[in-house]
Amino acid sequence: MTKKSFYILLILVAVFSFSGKAQNYSYQIALAKYNGGGDWYANLETSLPNLINFCNKNLKTNINPEQAIVEIGSKEIFNYPFVHLTGHGNIVFNNDEAQNLRNYLIGGGFLHISDNYGMDKFIRPQLKKVFPELELVEIPFDHPIYHQKYNFKGLPKIHEHDNKPPQGFGLIYEGKLVCFYDYECDLGDGWEDAVVHNNSEEKRLKALQMGANIIQYAFSF
Repeated sequence: MTKKSFYILLILVAVFSFSGKAQNYSYQIALAKYNGGGDWYANLETSLPNLINFCNKNLKTNINPEQAIVEIGSKEIFNYPFVHLTGHGNIVFNNDEAQNLRNYLIGGGFLHISDNYGMDKFIRPQLKKVFPELELVEIPFDHPIYHQKYNFKGLPKIHEHDNKPPQGFGLIYEGKLVCFYDYECDLGDGWEDAVVHNNSEEKRLKALQMGANIIQYAFSF
């Protein structure tokens, strides 16, 4: 084999290997990494992977079972149609990050935020940086996000924090919900393995079903 033939063979192997991997899955979804000191990695091990597995099984989606991790300010965010953000503490978007996230959401991306407890006072001003002209509004129970594969009359209550009802808020840009924020609910914790928080199977199932609704909505609208 000549050196030229060898290089051609290497290129062909690389192309076919890449093509095979690319065709295996329709999407990959990502966990958001942010600055400010908050624990963006709070549910890193099992939360999104369990939701992906549930969606692939019950919605017949074809999502890569391996979650990605993407920084808010990275252009790589545009590779993922759905980004999940969670944590307990401080979150800070600089101007470039806010603009990048805005462009992502306007361009068709979807952001799901799950307050792991303590995030609310930090995330609201950061979302205002992203969309200064929009208000974070409560999503009514007749909104399609609650009525995809599974029908809900509102958000399920997964964890008790401050004896408040669970609420779903959102940012609506030009008539489209581009960001859904679950508050006093803790969906992300409900997706984790049962041994992590000792959630009942009933609560875990409701959390996964609501998460599947959010995924299905994000991929459909």
